[in-house]
Amino acid sequence: MAADWRTSAGQPIQAFDNARRDLTAGFLAAGFSRADMVDYSLRPDAEPPTSAEAAVTGIAETAARATRGCFLYISSHGSPEGINFGPAARVTPTAMARLVHEVCGERPTVVVISACFSGVFLDSLAGPNRMVMTAARRDRASFGCSEDATYPYFDGCVIESLPTATDFIALANATRACVSQREAAEGLTPASEPQVFIGPNMQLLLPTLRFTRSGGQAHGDRHGS
Repeated sequence: MAADWRTSAGQPIQAFDNARRDLTAGFLAAGFSRADMVDYSLRPDAEPPTSAEAAVTGIAETAARATRGCFLYISSHGSPEGINFGPAARVTPTAMARLVHEVCGERPTVVVISACFSGVFLDSLAGPNRMVMTAARRDRASFGCSEDATYPYFDGCVIESLPTATDFIALANATRACVSQREAAEGLTPASEPQVFIGPNMQLLLPTLRFTRSGGQAHGDRHGS
């Protein structure tokens, strides 16, 4: 989900929607089923526009069909209080935890929050059946939300890392290395330091749920919703 479409100064940008489009394509190429996937842009000038409420309903309906696993990816602006979620709403860590619990239940779940200060979601989303990736520490900004950016840096690194990643653990490691290298090369400080949490049940399960780019039923479908 692209949950914002503005710079921090309020100017319209395409970076979040570019990421939504190409992340969707990347996860499809990694073996996820389109029938078990939805993607949304919450920008009000989209045709047709999608409200935050309609997006949540669509995610819940998809998760109700694809019950083997749950995967949520949100790219937006963030603050220490939460992330922007459409034109006026902000989702706090508590509200996000409630949403993930209601939508995903106890099934194996991967949640990715790409936003400044997104580390604030780590504790609220942690659980034995969860893997959580965030674009930054709870006290750090992330980069790449300017008018000339193709993607937020974190999302761009996920897109870059997906074609060779074997599973979500490998994807997280490659993405963090990519972000660190890009920020260092551009002299960006303080470093965003993307965070990863993997619950004990997921530590055992994730290596068996490998991405696949061959034909037939994809192992990655077990995550997809």
